[in-house]
Amino acid sequence: MRVMALVRRILKQIVRDKRTMALLIMAPILVLTMLHLVFNGDSYTPKIGFVDLPAPLTEQLNEDEATIVEYNSTNKAEIALTERDIDGYIVMSSNSLHLTLEGSDPTINGATMKWLQESLTSMQPDSSAIKLKVDYLHGSSDMSQFDSFGPVLLGFFIFFFVFLIAGVSFLRERTTGTLERLLCSPLRKWEIVVGYVIGFGIFTMIQATIIASYAIYVLGMMMEGAFIYVLVITLLLSLTALTLGVLLSAFANNELQMIQFIPLVIVPQIFFSGLFNLETISDYLSWIGPFTPLYYGADALRNVMIRGYGWGDISIDLLMLTGFSILFMILNILALKKYRSI
Repeated sequence: MRVMALVRRILKQIVRDKRTMALLIMAPILVLTMLHLVFNGDSYTPKIGFVDLPAPLTEQLNEDEATIVEYNSTNKAEIALTERDIDGYIVMSSNSLHLTLEGSDPTINGATMKWLQESLTSMQPDSSAIKLKVDYLHGSSDMSQFDSFGPVLLGFFIFFFVFLIAGVSFLRERTTGTLERLLCSPLRKWEIVVGYVIGFGIFTMIQATIIASYAIYVLGMMMEGAFIYVLVITLLLSLTALTLGVLLSAFANNELQMIQFIPLVIVPQIFFSGLFNLETISDYLSWIGPFTPLYYGADALRNVMIRGYGWGDISIDLLMLTGFSILFMILNILALKKYRSI
């Protein structure tokens, strides 16, 4: 009887928490629906540049399973490849084909190579003697999936743990009465928010630096650019996660409710971070990516760590992360009106 009384108390507690009840049902449905739309998208279609290929050869290559763009010079094709307008371009010299791949994504490299090899195999026997040479603008044939997805995972884990720690820590400040005492002081709302952001931010900066250093120098994750850029990106990503965590903690009454935001706010972002090719994701989802911080953080990390780019190529991503942080800080200040009106 005592056990049943305890069971009834727990069931009543869960039923009274409408947010938990909704999460138990809606969160799995949301994640499964997103997985369905991601993995049931169209297969990737390579974008290939042809540079002055002979007409007979062009006609024999299978153009149905690839997007073909013709160029009249190698320089134009190289520019398009650098800007990622194409995945690779083909030039013919003597009796060999020279394929240059963008190279930063092994999945795209594989799809491009598969298309070309199948096209060459289906050609007439007199064309089977054509030799194929492959070069890479970024990366190499030895590039692993860990090297490709590593920057995305690095950004995700930093974002996830900073969000969780900041949200739970700020929630504890509220539940222990610390925030209420601060609100009774002469401090203004913006001073309280800035103080918390700087205080938590120092810790998150140390955390991000340690994680990035470990991934690159201990695990051997590919690193083509300058490490200082990786630090700047991870610090801004941490700041965004910090301000978002503090903001959402204002709408949670306990740790359980804070954790409930993870499948709703954090998990969906990984679908748009570059871990999956956005061109194969359903149109119902693909538009969401630019509205998520991890989309810009992961893109900047891949540009630096895999492509070796510098400040000019990641400045827009950094500005967007800064914009998200400022937005969340402003919303934090407004959210404090829930506790005190000044």
